[in-house]
Amino acid sequence: MERYHRGSVAVQERVGVRALAEHVGRSIGSEVGEAAAGFLARQPHLVVGAADAAGRVWASLLTGPPGFVRADGRGRITVTGGLPAGDPLAGALATAGTGVGTIALDPRTRRRMRVDGTLAVLPGGFAVEAERVFANCPKHLGKRGPVELVAEGPGVVWRGTSLTARAASAVRGADTFFIATTAAEHGAEASHRGGPPGFVEVLSATELVWPDYAGNAMFLTLGNLALDGRAGLLFPDWEGGGLLQIAGRARTEFGEGGERRVRFTVEAAVESLHPGRLRWSAPEHPPAGPPVHRGSTTR
Repeated sequence: MERYHRGSVAVQERVGVRALAEHVGRSIGSEVGEAAAGFLARQPHLVVGAADAAGRVWASLLTGPPGFVRADGRGRITVTGGLPAGDPLAGALATAGTGVGTIALDPRTRRRMRVDGTLAVLPGGFAVEAERVFANCPKHLGKRGPVELVAEGPGVVWRGTSLTARAASAVRGADTFFIATTAAEHGAEASHRGGPPGFVEVLSATELVWPDYAGNAMFLTLGNLALDGRAGLLFPDWEGGGLLQIAGRARTEFGEGGERRVRFTVEAAVESLHPGRLRWSAPEHPPAGPPVHRGSTTR
């Protein structure tokens, strides 16, 4: 199995972590082990990234009772149920052969598990034939506890091609978001970004920027963006249960001293408050989170 494509390798070399990336990359496998299976079975939600029929990349959130995501043998995971009505990826997750990236994040423990692969349609749900399986470190994550399950909701409340004032405020206050990317050489990925509130800067109704903090040195997301700028962002409102999904294009800006940030152009956005959503407590942030940087970076 090829762990990294040329986009990721180029970023690793530019940042000077190629040897470290090869070492860390040994954790990437193609099977769901017992520990991973147990972790997935305990989760009440799953983030999925893919491209829709028009080619736009989105990140979406599925929810269900623990056990709705489970390992089916060591080579795939199955998901019972589907996305809420109106979700931009509803069609893609009903289409066999769709390349998908998934990430299960437990806000209670800050653990993460990623499974990427190809979608198979099942009665009452779908499966992901695993191609890459690995865990992530809990850097830049705050802990949260579950509060309640909200049965009612209006569903999609707004669609547009730029951010509303409400959406911009949600982005500025976020300490967590998910990003979906794709590349023809490696398929889809879904990853997580976290930091202190304000780490994502809203430059305008159509432009965002955020710092790329030091992580696991794999650079799977930035590697995909080096080959294909399409990306989808998902900003959960943890306390209220709402979702903000944004599709657009992103590029990495490299500065001096290893500083990096990602600049994102909004092309489409969806705000929703779906029935069956989960509400979580306010976060307990790590004692020493990364700082929020402002200012210029080489473009």
